[in-house]
Amino acid sequence: MIRMLVLTTLILLGRTVQAAPVSGEFASIDGGTLSIDDWRGQPVLVVNTASHCGFTGQYAALQKVYEIYSDRGLVVLAVPSDSFNQELGSAEEVKEFCELNYDLTLPMTDITPVKGAEAHPFYKAVETQTGFVPRWNFNKILLDTEGAVVATYGANVKPDSPKLLRQVESLLR
Repeated sequence: MIRMLVLTTLILLGRTVQAAPVSGEFASIDGGTLSIDDWRGQPVLVVNTASHCGFTGQYAALQKVYEIYSDRGLVVLAVPSDSFNQELGSAEEVKEFCELNYDLTLPMTDITPVKGAEAHPFYKAVETQTGFVPRWNFNKILLDTEGAVVATYGANVKPDSPKLLRQVESLLR
């Protein structure tokens, strides 16, 4: 009886619980849609952004990470948001700002709420699964190749930080 209990406990402790994939379709800043599901098989770094934030300079690092890792499969998705009252008035203004100041070529959504009752369904799903809600602009959500959340980072973690890039590289192997 004790042996069976120990064996059952070891089996249970040895299992890993795989988070369910999250999905979401976003309006693209370029028109049309961007779907997390279209990127299955690739890791995705989702970052809520804003043009008038103390962290806006992180756009440069996001573009750099995108340029370095996109050939290996990483998708970097910028999600401009006015949830913290620091975004420009229209998607056109955001697109122009990002192109002129940061020469961004990574995929971007239209201006999208990321918290509260109006939060995009992707962010609601992430909150339901992980409890994570962006507390400011430039929070990051890293999805594995199946679309499951593997890590979340606050605004203070830069897109090119060794900690974040180690996670990205582990997903690209």
